[in-house]
Amino acid sequence: MKEFTLSNGVKVPSLAYGTWLIKNERAAECTKTALECGYRHVDTAQAYGNEEGVGQGIRDSGLKREDVFITTKVKAEYKSYKKAKQSIEESLKRLNVDYIDLILIHCPQPWILFRGPKKFYKENIQVWKALEEAYKDGKVKAIGVSNFNINDLKNIMDNSEIKPMVNQILCHVGNTPIDVIKFCQENDIIVESYSPIAHGAALKNKEITAMANKYNVSNPQLCIKYTLQLDTISIPKASSKEHISDNMKLDFEISKEDMIELLKLNEIDYGKDQFWPVFKKRRD
Repeated sequence: MKEFTLSNGVKVPSLAYGTWLIKNERAAECTKTALECGYRHVDTAQAYGNEEGVGQGIRDSGLKREDVFITTKVKAEYKSYKKAKQSIEESLKRLNVDYIDLILIHCPQPWILFRGPKKFYKENIQVWKALEEAYKDGKVKAIGVSNFNINDLKNIMDNSEIKPMVNQILCHVGNTPIDVIKFCQENDIIVESYSPIAHGAALKNKEITAMANKYNVSNPQLCIKYTLQLDTISIPKASSKEHISDNMKLDFEISKEDMIELLKLNEIDYGKDQFWPVFKKRRD
């Protein structure tokens, strides 16, 4: 599996197993299955409420700790140094590990204020200081952010000792924030694409289906490959063994012309309104 190298030299598998909306009681089974299928990068978050299950699944897999790359995220609502520092310790405890490979600030604003007028620039610097401290102490191997736009990134870069190594963003066919991707890649920040299947909307899209048929692959496989060919890490989520395994079958190449056609598509997603009540309940 291809790896990306972060600005500090840490290597990250290009395909990650996403665990959003997988309940804690199923997370161990699903994580173990993903690792058995060949994944070596698992993505979770404090807000998902399944860190314990993810950690258990990694132990149940029988793999060595150093052979599995673990990403988690500080809750979007935690906007102080003290709260962030405490939350990192809690994640270490819930995952039951000595270190976390990558930890991210989950969002520049609390979710209820996402993309609103208040930017939380000063607060994010305080959270970032807690991440920097954990990094220097060896509790985490890499630090980054999620859902940050260019101004949010510049705020961290201009006011901190260590710049973000990763920015995990919503990126899929029909929603490709090229400006953010370009900025990150120009500044040696690895981009991770979450929800590459557009929260499931790509499964029924006619244009995507036609393109997938051309390559004799499934819609999810086409969409995952699309994000990989954008030179980003892809984070598909699945719960059945069949889908977990199928999402790894990516031995094909999308032509440059077809990548351009896919890039032209827009507004393919079920939208945040469908998922917000579930996510709000999780974060509470």
